[in-house]
Order: sequence, then structure tokens, then C-alpha cells
Amino acid sequence: MNEAMQQADGVAWGVSDRIGRIVLKRGDRANSISSGASRGLVRAIDEVLDSKPRVVLLAAEGRVFCAGGDIEEFVAAGPALDALVDEILEPLHPALYRLATAPLPVISVVNGPVGGAGIGLALCADFVLAAESMKLRTGYAAIGLSPDVGASFFLARRVGAVRAQQWLMLSDAIDARECLARGAVDSLHPDGDLQAAAEALAHRLANAASGSLAAIKTLCSGLPGRDLQAHLRMEHALLAERAHSDDAREGVRAFMERRAPRF
Repeated sequence: MNEAMQQADGVAWGVSDRIGRIVLKRGDRANSISSGASRGLVRAIDEVLDSKPRVVLLAAEGRVFCAGGDIEEFVAAGPALDALVDEILEPLHPALYRLATAPLPVISVVNGPVGGAGIGLALCADFVLAAESMKLRTGYAAIGLSPDVGASFFLARRVGAVRAQQWLMLSDAIDARECLARGAVDSLHPDGDLQAAAEALAHRLANAASGSLAAIKTLCSGLPGRDLQAHLRMEHALLAERAHSDDAREGVRAFMERRAPRF
């Protein structure tokens, strides 16, 4: 099903079946984000998005989705830790922004525990599917640091600013059921069923009307900051654009013919 995946710096990536796949492959290091892994992620995100897939699937190998930063590398940096942080984040943050705001659905497959920067990576997605074994631990304050890779933004967007602040301050482990109840993740699956569920969702979205999904993401991503008048103008403009598309003509025709559309 998949074409050969490229691999560098502990990250693999490729596009097939209109689905872009990015896989963290440092399972022996809890898929932590080192300076090398940061370079790999940036390259993977850019090359996958440049290939214009309809969906991006973000996954990881091993028992842990991503533990966050590579603490051993932090310790080795000593007093130059701030320079290491700059080296990692200056290219990674723009790449993460590009992924999070791409006009297509992004699915993260959280196969196990997630912490630190891994939280931003997981929760930047539009759909977050998680294994029943997952747990979330922010961890930053416990080692005297503060959030990065969008962890505070995406966590607050999903669970609310006050709860996100509490989770970030306390660094307690939040189990999968609590994450689901609070909206940090969208669904839980037995560990052995998670990948199949993610692939099924990816294929469903890849076969949907891509322009419609892009318009929906554009409309929803600016809320609640956009006022109603501006939002109604944007709805009008996007709907007029969609109404002129091949997808709209096919969708309406398929509806009248009582068959599945072919987008």
C-alpha cells in the first residue's frame, strides 16, 4: 500500500494513496526530539506538504509517542542549553505552524505516553486518536522549563486555558480516560486496534471533498477571535468558491442519483 518511505534523523516520511505519513522512529529514546530529530521533522513536514496530500497522518514507533525534548542532550549542553533550544526551535516552530495550519486534515496517532514538546506535536492535529495505554504529562515545570512546540497553545485550545495552566504547572500524569473526558484526545482505542482506526479515518478523509475540508478548517481555525460579521463574509466567499468547483457539481449530482460521490 505504501511507497518506500524516506528516513533521516529518526523520522520517516512519504506519501501514498493521497495520504502523507510522518513517523517518529526513535523508539529506543522514547521518540524524544533532539536537535537531529528536529531537523528530520522539519524536512519531513516540508516534503510531505510539498507533495500536496489530502491528509497527513502523524504516528510513532515503540511504546511512547514522544516524551518531549531529549533530556540527555539538554544535560550535555550544560550552560549552552539556551543555544541548543534556539537550534532546535528556530526551524521546528515554523514547520509546526505550517503543519497545523495546512488546508487539509491532520491526524495524530498517540500510541502511548506523551509529554513535553510531544504534546504540541500530538495536539496540533485536527483529529487525535489515542491508545488506551496513553497518558499525558507536561513535565516542563518539573525541570524548570516552560512549554514549546505549541504545547501550551494546543492544550489550552482543547481543554481550556485554566485547566491547561493547571496541568502545565503541576506536571501530574493525566490518564487516557481523563484526556478523553477533557477533550485532549478525540477517541480511545485498544492498543492493537489504534493503527487500523487511524488508517480508516485517513482513507475516509482522503476520499472526501478536499476543498470543502480546507474551507471548513479555515472557518473554524480563526474562532473565537473573529466577529460574526467577518465570519459571515468569509462563509459567503468560501461557499461561492466551493459552489463553482467540480466537487460541488459531483456532490450534488451524486446526491440526486443516490450514489456515493467520487471526489
